[in-house]
Amino acid sequence: MSNSHLFMTSGFPRAPLKNGIGRYIGQLKRVTIKFCKSNGDSRGVREFIESELIDFARNNPGVVVYVKPRRHRGPTLTAEYLNGNTDYIYCRNFSKEEVYKWLHLLTTRSGKDIMRYRKLWHTDSPSVQGVWTPYTFRDPSLNLASFPINDFNGPKCRKPTATDQLIELFKKQRLEEEKKEIKENSAT
Repeated sequence: MSNSHLFMTSGFPRAPLKNGIGRYIGQLKRVTIKFCKSNGDSRGVREFIESELIDFARNNPGVVVYVKPRRHRGPTLTAEYLNGNTDYIYCRNFSKEEVYKWLHLLTTRSGKDIMRYRKLWHTDSPSVQGVWTPYTFRDPSLNLASFPINDFNGPKCRKPTATDQLIELFKKQRLEEEKKEIKENSAT
């Protein structure tokens, strides 16, 4: 078993500055793409820059994108967030799709350090009564059933769909038209 969880911080998930309450503010402020113009390790990054970087920049106007060519070094993505944290991703032999996926991940992250969650749920104002569920105050006898249940099987319990209702209206209309025709034929 790995002991990597000992070095990871633990806490509760929180949105930065209650982000999303009024409006959403993307937390990524700057991306630096470093690559080599001739090295084969940077091929996917170069293809991404040539074909998809402009679309990425248009779709994320709040993110500043820097492109730095450098000689004889491996390609990297450096992301800087509003809270001051920085993420580095080494992009050796990545395809342009992988580069796009990593940039999308960096764009949607909050920039906080990855942490182990203490609980599956958290609230700012805890209750001594426990967690509410839809079944908290239900009568336990509702959980008992004897099978087969005829009420839930068959077309009688099924609500008619819009198509069924239209078919019924059409049939009624045809019946009324046929009755009118019979009356007209019998009157003449």
